[in-house]
Amino acid sequence: MTYANNPANQGVTPKQSPILGWVAIIALILFTAACYFAGAGALLRTLFPVISTVVGLFLYFRLSHPIYGFAFLDMVLISLLRRLIDFRYGWEPQGIILTSSYLVSLITTISFIRYLPKSLRMGGLPFVMAIFSVIYAFMVGLINFQPLLVARTMLDWFTPLVFGFHLFVNWRDYPEYRKTIQSVFVWCVLLTGIYGIYQYIVAPEWDRFWLISTKMNTFGKPEPFGIRVWSTMHSPGPFAAVMMAGLILLFSSDSFIRIPASAAGYLAFLLSLARAAWGGWLVGLLSLLSNLKPRLQMRLMVTILVMTVCVVPLTTIEPFSDIIVKRFETFSNLEQDQSLKERSGNYEDKLNIALSTPLGNGIGGTWIIDSKGKLLPIVLDSGILDTFFALGWFGAIPYLGGAMMLLYTLFQGSEGGHDSFASASRAIALAIFFQLIFSSLMLGLAGIIFWGFLGMAMAGKKYHQFKLGNRE
Repeated sequence: MTYANNPANQGVTPKQSPILGWVAIIALILFTAACYFAGAGALLRTLFPVISTVVGLFLYFRLSHPIYGFAFLDMVLISLLRRLIDFRYGWEPQGIILTSSYLVSLITTISFIRYLPKSLRMGGLPFVMAIFSVIYAFMVGLINFQPLLVARTMLDWFTPLVFGFHLFVNWRDYPEYRKTIQSVFVWCVLLTGIYGIYQYIVAPEWDRFWLISTKMNTFGKPEPFGIRVWSTMHSPGPFAAVMMAGLILLFSSDSFIRIPASAAGYLAFLLSLARAAWGGWLVGLLSLLSNLKPRLQMRLMVTILVMTVCVVPLTTIEPFSDIIVKRFETFSNLEQDQSLKERSGNYEDKLNIALSTPLGNGIGGTWIIDSKGKLLPIVLDSGILDTFFALGWFGAIPYLGGAMMLLYTLFQGSEGGHDSFASASRAIALAIFFQLIFSSLMLGLAGIIFWGFLGMAMAGKKYHQFKLGNRE
């Protein structure tokens, strides 16, 4: 396979050695550490997004596939960096440094602009439908809301879509992307899982400071054994979505660290107390089991058995067992679940409002600016509600329809049944889609997981179809 054969990279400077990419990333890490410890940490709030974008552009044009790993790790780690800076240099409510992850991911918009016509011939219509639905809602939002609110919300909606589109149009590079993503997620599960356990046991000062400053009471208490784990990310929901995806991907990994990663990952995943994500993991696992060849199914069952032996003992010892068991007990007593009652009431109250606006309210209506100029989110507790509220019938039908078309396509045919990564990608996308009724997981970091793995699953399907066609 040659670089020139990839239509999504024609006209781009040929790939250079991956070493250059690592040099750029390590240089960014060293610069960040130097600024932080030299007393210039506050400067990082504006410099880090700019320098990260420059590194991202270098990776995109010179190396192509490492852009996913860099952008994903930026999204996973940037919130921790923000908390460290705020703890040492003072609380900054705007969180300007958080724009870094969006700016890096938005680089893939270049792929959308360049290869839009070709993508339609490649089967990319569902992505295009969803992207233009969001652009429509952006235009409506500019009419109804303040531009700052619209721009902020647009980042959450638009970035995951172009990211998934980029992965799809680079289907000829599927093996390289597969290798990169598997490696990134194995290490992500291990490291964020370990930090999540540490966060729960110790409650680091910077996490406590952030929790007190934001007054996020639903994230637990700022004390040891009181935090609802969100690890290096900004809340338990996105962390649980990332961990769910990583744990499903571990079933397709041959890495020697997958066992310790599973032990740390599952324990931190359970300590997030995210019940919808637990259910999503089960949906993903069942999907994965049902779509693999018999030989791979047997291998998966053995892997599940080994991981169970490693994980279950950890969840039965204090101080972990009590909080995990109590959370599981709520499944058998849903009529007394106050959280579920509040969500149900919110869903009923907002459903009629969301469905009564055919043209939608536009993007931007789920954020407000308080008296201090701080952006505050309005939580709808449902991706379906959020979609109809912002996009209306006019935008929601092609947006959700595009996602369902992709899922339907992925479950047709048997190409790639021997490719456990492709099957895992499909299972992850289905697991996230299952959770949309509970949370807006098509946005932000969770959206990167959803649309990104839809893109990877479609790329894998097209890649295997191409290989089968060549054999015939």
